[in-house]
Amino acid sequence: MPLPSLGRLSSRTNLKAAASSGRHRGAAKPADDGAVEDTELTSYLAALAPENDLESTGSGKRFGEAQVYQLRMSLVASQQLKDIAAEREISPQALAQEWILERLNWEGQASSAHDQRQQAAAEVSDLTDEFHFPADAFDAPAVARR
Repeated sequence: MPLPSLGRLSSRTNLKAAASSGRHRGAAKPADDGAVEDTELTSYLAALAPENDLESTGSGKRFGEAQVYQLRMSLVASQQLKDIAAEREISPQALAQEWILERLNWEGQASSAHDQRQQAAAEVSDLTDEFHFPADAFDAPAVARR
Protein backbone atom coordinates (compact mmCIF):
# COMPACT_ATOMS: atom_id res chain seq x y z
CA MET A 1 0.00 0.00 0.00
CA PRO A 2 1.49 3.40 -0.98
CA LEU A 3 2.06 6.04 1.69
CA PRO A 4 0.42 9.46 1.49
CA SER A 5 2.52 12.35 0.20
CA LEU A 6 2.33 14.29 3.48
CA GLY A 7 1.54 17.65 1.94
CA ARG A 8 3.72 17.40 -1.13
CA LEU A 9 2.12 18.26 -4.40
CA SER A 10 1.99 15.52 -6.94
CA SER A 11 2.27 17.41 -10.23
CA ARG A 12 4.82 19.91 -11.48
CA THR A 13 2.12 22.41 -12.39
CA ASN A 14 0.81 22.56 -8.84
CA LEU A 15 4.35 22.90 -7.50
CA LYS A 16 5.01 25.96 -9.66
CA ALA A 17 1.71 27.52 -8.64
CA ALA A 18 2.50 27.06 -4.94
CA ALA A 19 6.02 28.45 -5.33
CA SER A 20 4.87 31.50 -7.24
CA SER A 21 2.14 32.33 -4.73
CA GLY A 22 4.71 32.59 -1.90
CA ARG A 23 2.82 30.24 0.38
CA HIS A 24 4.43 27.58 2.52
CA ARG A 25 3.92 23.96 1.79
CA GLY A 26 0.67 22.67 3.14
CA ALA A 27 -0.60 26.14 4.06
CA ALA A 28 -4.32 26.50 3.70
CA LYS A 29 -5.39 28.81 0.92
CA PRO A 30 -7.66 31.62 2.06
CA ALA A 31 -11.26 31.17 1.19
CA ASP A 32 -12.42 33.80 -1.25
CA ASP A 33 -15.73 34.47 0.44
CA GLY A 34 -15.79 38.23 -0.27
CA ALA A 35 -14.43 39.34 3.12
CA VAL A 36 -14.35 43.13 3.52
CA GLU A 37 -11.26 44.90 4.88
CA ASP A 38 -11.69 46.56 8.26
CA THR A 39 -10.77 50.18 7.41
CA GLU A 40 -10.91 51.35 11.03
CA LEU A 41 -8.41 48.70 12.08
CA THR A 42 -6.19 49.48 9.10
CA SER A 43 -6.13 53.22 9.81
CA TYR A 44 -5.52 52.57 13.52
CA LEU A 45 -2.55 50.33 12.75
CA ALA A 46 -1.23 52.85 10.22
CA ALA A 47 -1.39 55.58 12.86
CA LEU A 48 0.57 53.41 15.29
CA ALA A 49 3.31 52.68 12.75
CA PRO A 50 3.49 55.47 10.14
CA GLU A 51 5.56 54.93 7.00
CA ASN A 52 7.84 57.94 7.57
CA ASP A 53 8.49 57.66 11.29
CA LEU A 54 10.84 60.58 12.08
CA GLU A 55 11.12 59.59 15.73
CA SER A 56 12.88 56.35 15.04
CA THR A 57 15.92 55.30 17.02
CA GLY A 58 16.70 52.49 14.63
CA SER A 59 20.24 51.90 13.48
CA GLY A 60 21.55 54.84 11.51
CA LYS A 61 18.40 56.89 11.82
CA ARG A 62 17.86 60.18 13.58
CA PHE A 63 15.33 61.02 16.24
CA GLY A 64 13.48 63.71 14.32
CA GLU A 65 16.15 66.22 13.42
CA ALA A 66 18.09 65.61 16.65
CA GLN A 67 21.42 63.88 16.97
CA VAL A 68 22.63 61.44 19.60
CA TYR A 69 25.88 62.05 21.53
CA GLN A 70 27.68 59.72 23.89
CA LEU A 71 29.39 61.14 26.95
CA ARG A 72 32.25 59.46 28.77
CA MET A 73 32.36 60.48 32.42
CA SER A 74 34.45 59.49 35.38
CA LEU A 75 32.78 57.25 37.93
CA VAL A 76 32.67 60.10 40.45
CA ALA A 77 31.01 62.49 38.00
CA SER A 78 28.58 59.80 36.87
CA GLN A 79 27.56 59.01 40.43
CA GLN A 80 27.16 62.70 41.20
CA LEU A 81 24.92 63.11 38.15
CA LYS A 82 22.83 60.10 39.24
CA ASP A 83 22.50 61.46 42.80
CA ILE A 84 21.39 64.93 41.67
CA ALA A 85 18.98 63.41 39.15
CA ALA A 86 17.49 61.17 41.86
CA GLU A 87 16.98 64.21 44.12
CA ARG A 88 15.14 65.98 41.30
CA GLU A 89 13.23 62.81 40.39
CA ILE A 90 14.36 62.78 36.74
CA SER A 91 16.65 60.53 34.78
CA PRO A 92 20.38 61.28 34.60
CA GLN A 93 20.06 61.54 30.81
CA ALA A 94 17.31 64.17 31.09
CA LEU A 95 19.33 66.14 33.64
CA ALA A 96 22.47 66.07 31.49
CA GLN A 97 20.47 67.15 28.44
CA GLU A 98 18.86 69.99 30.42
CA TRP A 99 22.26 71.20 31.64
CA ILE A 100 23.81 71.05 28.19
CA LEU A 101 20.94 72.98 26.61
CA GLU A 102 21.08 75.60 29.39
CA ARG A 103 24.83 75.98 28.92
CA LEU A 104 24.49 76.31 25.14
CA ASN A 105 21.84 78.98 25.66
CA TRP A 106 24.11 80.79 28.13
CA GLU A 107 27.09 80.56 25.76
CA GLY A 108 24.96 81.93 22.94
CA GLN A 109 23.83 84.88 25.06
CA ALA A 110 27.38 85.56 26.29
CA SER A 111 28.72 85.42 22.75
CA SER A 112 25.97 87.73 21.56
CA ALA A 113 26.67 90.22 24.39
CA HIS A 114 30.42 90.09 23.61
CA ASP A 115 29.73 90.76 19.92
CA GLN A 116 27.47 93.68 20.85
CA ARG A 117 30.15 95.19 23.12
CA GLN A 118 32.76 94.90 20.39
CA GLN A 119 30.43 96.48 17.86
CA ALA A 120 29.60 99.33 20.27
CA ALA A 121 33.31 99.91 20.97
CA ALA A 122 34.03 100.02 17.25
CA GLU A 123 31.23 102.54 16.72
CA VAL A 124 32.54 104.73 19.58
CA SER A 125 36.08 104.70 18.20
CA ASP A 126 34.71 105.71 14.79
CA LEU A 127 32.93 108.68 16.38
CA THR A 128 35.91 109.85 18.46
CA ASP A 129 37.83 112.83 17.07
CA GLU A 130 41.44 112.03 16.59
CA PHE A 131 43.97 114.82 16.27
CA HIS A 132 47.33 114.27 14.69
CA PHE A 133 50.08 116.77 15.45
CA PRO A 134 53.27 117.06 13.47
CA ALA A 135 56.16 115.27 15.18
CA ASP A 136 58.33 118.44 15.37
CA ALA A 137 55.61 120.74 16.74
CA PHE A 138 56.77 120.38 20.33
CA ASP A 139 60.50 120.55 19.70
CA ALA A 140 60.66 124.37 19.77
CA PRO A 141 60.71 126.09 23.21
CA ALA A 142 57.44 127.47 24.42
CA VAL A 143 56.97 131.17 23.92
CA ALA A 144 56.03 132.98 27.08
CA ARG A 145 52.96 135.10 26.98
CA ARG A 146 53.03 138.68 28.11
